[in-house]
Amino acid sequence: MICLRYLISGRVQGVFYRASAQRQAIALGLCGWVRNLTDGRVELLACGDSAALNELEKWLKIGPEYAKVSNIEIITENAEVLSENFEIRATSSL
Repeated sequence: MICLRYLISGRVQGVFYRASAQRQAIALGLCGWVRNLTDGRVELLACGDSAALNELEKWLKIGPEYAKVSNIEIITENAEVLSENFEIRATSSL
């Protein structure tokens, strides 16, 4: 299992980015979570196989209809013990 943390910048809050990303991740069979950050970015941790993570990354670059993604920072993480769900977490400062 591979775990990647994505820090997504741009117009990504208030445009249903988290809920849409959650739906995409679930459809791809990924586990993890997504949350807003107080600096205006969205943080997402996704764990699964590389093909599913590649598909998610393609979607993250575009996002939902009203989003405008300007940058995505990707950080490889150690595999975490996560539930098999993909959840939306409360806003956090990084």
